Amino acid sequence: MKLHTKVSQLNRVGTVLERRLRHLGIETVDDLLNYFPFRYEDYSHVVDIRDLVENQEVTVRGKVELIASKRSPRKRKLITEAVVVDETGRLRIVWFGQPFISKLLKAGEEVFFSGKVKSDIFGFQMISPSYEKVRGSDTTHTARIVPMYSLTTGITHKQIRFLMSQAMQAVGEVKEWLPNDVLERVDMMSLPEALRAIHFPESQDELAYAQRRLKFDELFVLQLRAEMMRQSIKRSVAPNFLFQEKEIKDFVSSLPFTLTKDQKIAVWEIIKDLEKKEPMNRLLEGDVGSGKTVVAAMALYNTALNGYQGVIMAPTEILAVQHYESLSKLLGDKVKVGVLTRSEFSIFNFQFSNNDKISKRNVVDYIKNGEVDIIVGTHALLTEDVQFKKLGLVIVDEQHRFGVEQRKIIKEKTGDKKFMPHFLSMTATPIPRSFALTLYGDLDLSIIREMPKDRKPVMTRLVDPHNRDKAYAFIRGQVKQGRQVFVICPLITEKSEPDKKSVREDIGISTISNFEFRISNTTEKKSVLHEYEKLSKYIFPDLKIGYLHGKMPSKEKDDTMKKFAKGELDILVSTSVVEVGVNIPNASVMMIEGAEAFGLAQLHQFRGRVGRSSHQSYCFLFTNSDTEKVKERLSYFEKTTDGFKVAEYDLEQRGPGEVYGVAQSGMMNFKLATYKDQDIIKIAREVARGIDFDKYPGLRKRVEEWEGHVHLE
Repeated sequence: MKLHTKVSQLNRVGTVLERRLRHLGIETVDDLLNYFPFRYEDYSHVVDIRDLVENQEVTVRGKVELIASKRSPRKRKLITEAVVVDETGRLRIVWFGQPFISKLLKAGEEVFFSGKVKSDIFGFQMISPSYEKVRGSDTTHTARIVPMYSLTTGITHKQIRFLMSQAMQAVGEVKEWLPNDVLERVDMMSLPEALRAIHFPESQDELAYAQRRLKFDELFVLQLRAEMMRQSIKRSVAPNFLFQEKEIKDFVSSLPFTLTKDQKIAVWEIIKDLEKKEPMNRLLEGDVGSGKTVVAAMALYNTALNGYQGVIMAPTEILAVQHYESLSKLLGDKVKVGVLTRSEFSIFNFQFSNNDKISKRNVVDYIKNGEVDIIVGTHALLTEDVQFKKLGLVIVDEQHRFGVEQRKIIKEKTGDKKFMPHFLSMTATPIPRSFALTLYGDLDLSIIREMPKDRKPVMTRLVDPHNRDKAYAFIRGQVKQGRQVFVICPLITEKSEPDKKSVREDIGISTISNFEFRISNTTEKKSVLHEYEKLSKYIFPDLKIGYLHGKMPSKEKDDTMKKFAKGELDILVSTSVVEVGVNIPNASVMMIEGAEAFGLAQLHQFRGRVGRSSHQSYCFLFTNSDTEKVKERLSYFEKTTDGFKVAEYDLEQRGPGEVYGVAQSGMMNFKLATYKDQDIIKIAREVARGIDFDKYPGLRKRVEEWEGHVHLE
């Protein structure tokens, strides 16, 4: 048997089972070996019948004395009963709805039974235990630590274990990819040993060693990738910028607010990086409203004072325009600030020759000639026909990381091919430091945790369903005062479009003329179109309401957002597309439907859309779930305004893939490793640091193979 052998060639795999295995991503023996259990039942403790204790998970070895199937007198259910004996006593075994067992097991056969011991007035019994006939010393399903796998319809644990026991014949073919000196340094078992032990461990200790090795493999690849990126950056040369102390200090003293301590530290770390001839590669993390933009402005200003251009890229046009407006306000009287997106192109306070009407072409030319110091745009700046005269600093805001390919593109546009520009990534998604180091091992970190002193915390309330009408009344009061409102829903639409009847039933309306609000009786996740229909027709027919979701054309989305930003809409009903960066200072209420459907880190992002001015702002959470776990999570969120604490709590409760979304979490390809494996993360990072890829070409190959399987931004 080989690793590339198709599972269809294994014993007892027909066409139907082959199709079901493919549904689990298993097509070859190699796929099977890498399909890891998600938990284990420890049935390694074989006990004499006389020593059984209620609720124990154990294995009994005994002879089948009698076995038969019958129907229960009252419910007419099929029951299979057996009596098993060993030298110390008798035990009853019961299975429900599995009459075939009485044909598989015969009186006189010696069998292992593994399961939980129960007792009734007739003594001890086991209900629906795993069973396996005694054949030699090895067992697969009983009398050992038994692996349990994620299944799909029509496949049982027993089938997977049976196939896995066949696949073990090929485990010796698995090639060890870690060099011997690395293996010795980290004190890990070999890969073939680990694969055998993860599926059929002989003891809890062996299982722990196997898990440790396989987790290390996953984390080490991520750290090696970061190291490859770091080394490629170190080989590049960047322009080094002198700290223009007087101008920067004058700028700081001219601000209408005082910088926080965290902002000052972040600026200093960035300025020190810009003084080096090695490209900066830094992540600036700061909660919503913590003042990252002014930090970015100072870095861009220092770059311009050194005679170089700086670029700041945002994921959407509306965010790019917001940055342009902020930077023009902060720096427009000192340097030339321009914006270039699909439909926006301008240079702040710029006198165009011959009073020409400004065109996109003009702006592109002025950027190329070096007449614009700071350019704000979307990632289209990478693809469009844009060249720079002397590009020194690239700042990327949200949702984008600069890999090797993007750096190459930027380098081609810099105007000076000798130099690689400095890179700064910014995110408002709070990522705890330890997890950020796992995820972004190639980046240096600056974190702004402190909020500006005049910032009012957003008052957050988990609203009982019967208080929904009070929440609506409160919203109406806020709109009367000139404020605006966000309503967030988990879905765009339900399975069918909303109709009047479903909307009216949802809010308990019997006749529209005689409107009386009652508690919503829907248990469906709330959808944008349904909610828009309900609010615009029945709850607030006199208010201006718009809606927004990810499947709308970009232009339509931008137009709706611009209308809301200009105050032409009172309420915006949206999916999570408003999560990042949108700045509507006039919005004071964030209402979140189906709050249980979102992670707390994501809820915190929504909450950050309000509270961006001097008005007190509010966040209302609604949920149809009454489970304790949901209540506990949402209550924690209600009481906690610190985004980093929220993210840490959410990581502990749910794990990275759910907190940050699978694609962003970087843990998407991990089957075993988690954020909590801090000791293994630390070892992986230490071993990867400074590794010589020319000496170990196998490590480079492994990273390239991994990147082929995983989409990373």
